[in-house]
Amino acid sequence: MNYWLFKTEPDEYSIRDLQLAPNQTAKWDGIRNYQARNFLRDKVAEGDLVFMYHSQCKQIGIVGVAEIVRAAYPDPAQYDETSKYFDPKATFDTPRWFCVDIKHKLTYPRVISLGRIKAQSELANMILVKQGRLSVQPVTEQEWQQIEAMI
Repeated sequence: MNYWLFKTEPDEYSIRDLQLAPNQTAKWDGIRNYQARNFLRDKVAEGDLVFMYHSQCKQIGIVGVAEIVRAAYPDPAQYDETSKYFDPKATFDTPRWFCVDIKHKLTYPRVISLGRIKAQSELANMILVKQGRLSVQPVTEQEWQQIEAMI
């Protein structure tokens, strides 16, 4: 099993939206960064756990946990001309973008803020701290345990 952090803007999609989704399961789509896409396509697997991270909001930080319930498959939005995620270069034979399905597992009672994460010397090498803009990023088992202990 691997661990991940998925970033989302709560105005676009929040952990609450995931809680309210049918069976608390939803497609994690709209990724349009090649490095994040490669993680989704090549590394993220069914059963992996994900920290849900809210960004560009008043309370930035980790808000809960989800589980990968379906591994990477072509993001249907890339073929939809009415979608903001449409990609005219994508074809059904050679998709460019991928998504996964996630299921809500846990909402934390309070946000684990980016400030608190950065204050932990054990998390100094975490991708979130070093390359904060990446929307899909791996988390080591030690980082996962350290953050879980912060609850």
